[in-house]
Amino acid sequence: MHWPLPLRSIYEGARDMARQIARSSEGRTSRRLRKKIEMLFAHLKRILKLDRLRLRGPNGAHDEFILAATAQNLRKMAKLIPMQIPKPA
Repeated sequence: MHWPLPLRSIYEGARDMARQIARSSEGRTSRRLRKKIEMLFAHLKRILKLDRLRLRGPNGAHDEFILAATAQNLRKMAKLIPMQIPKPA
């Protein structure tokens, strides 16, 4: 005996709601903000080599992440400050 296959997944209602939220202005704003954060984490992982924590325990992981985030913020601040061109003596 073969059971008929359902035409829609039992999760399709949740998917429809997610699609509706994604199309809204709040969804677009959320996506734009999430992209900024994801890019920061990607930079931490690739450029600052934070793909793996080297210090042990929750305090070590916290400290290592804070140091990496501080380095990232210092790089960002350095780009905002204009460089002084040395005057010839």
